[in-house]
Amino acid sequence: MKSTLVIKDLHVAVDGKEILKGVNLEINTGEFHAIMGPNGTGKSTLSSAIMGHPKYEVTQGSIHLDGEDVLEMEVDERARAGLFLAMQYPAEVSGVTNADFMRSAINAKRGEGNEISLMKFIRKLDEKMELLEMGEKYQQRYLNEGFSGGEKKRNEVLQLMMLEPKFGILDEIDSGLDIDALKICAKGINEMRGEAFGCLIITHYQRLLNYIQPDFVHIMIDGKIVKSGDASLAERLEKEGYDWIKKELGIEDEVLSLEE
Repeated sequence: MKSTLVIKDLHVAVDGKEILKGVNLEINTGEFHAIMGPNGTGKSTLSSAIMGHPKYEVTQGSIHLDGEDVLEMEVDERARAGLFLAMQYPAEVSGVTNADFMRSAINAKRGEGNEISLMKFIRKLDEKMELLEMGEKYQQRYLNEGFSGGEKKRNEVLQLMMLEPKFGILDEIDSGLDIDALKICAKGINEMRGEAFGCLIITHYQRLLNYIQPDFVHIMIDGKIVKSGDASLAERLEKEGYDWIKKELGIEDEVLSLEE
């Protein structure tokens, strides 16, 4: 059975300033959605609000996962319900190995009495790490400690593949990646495609979407999704930038600034 993530009229504020101003979005498993837009328009705010970061205050609207109110869930409950966020800047955790972290996360999701066996976990971990071209040394390294930017992003994809959530939210997973690392991360994400998995990809650039073909592309400007379409929409953005949208919607130049 398909799962559905439904966001309706979502308004989110940070330190009293409204960032999201009425976002509407529906994602089903089996679908890949991409959100693009200039810096400062709320793309990362959307991902953080979905996962329940305390800095982001939902002032209006709703988020439902298979009919369940996500906003009533704690962060860990959201993860167990099937939501996963690959962060733009993954944190380093000293003293906790990659392998221990992922096995604990899997068992927390599966619940007491249904823990994954050690052998099954090791076989799965070896398989996914081979696909992502990660050596065995990464299993016993502390979580993201001393990792390069590319290694951290590859490690986020590894966690995604191991946890098998209903929905993956990828916040600029391509940021800081060279072309080889980008291809490897894309290969892992594409491996997740199927009726049991949906994906929300937040990115600035078409280059990621050359390797991960989205079913839907949404453009976010000034805290709202202003236009949606298929993959050709991202291709047009690559060629023409945001000027044509500005003209079409009558948006002022300063709103579309690409500067932070």
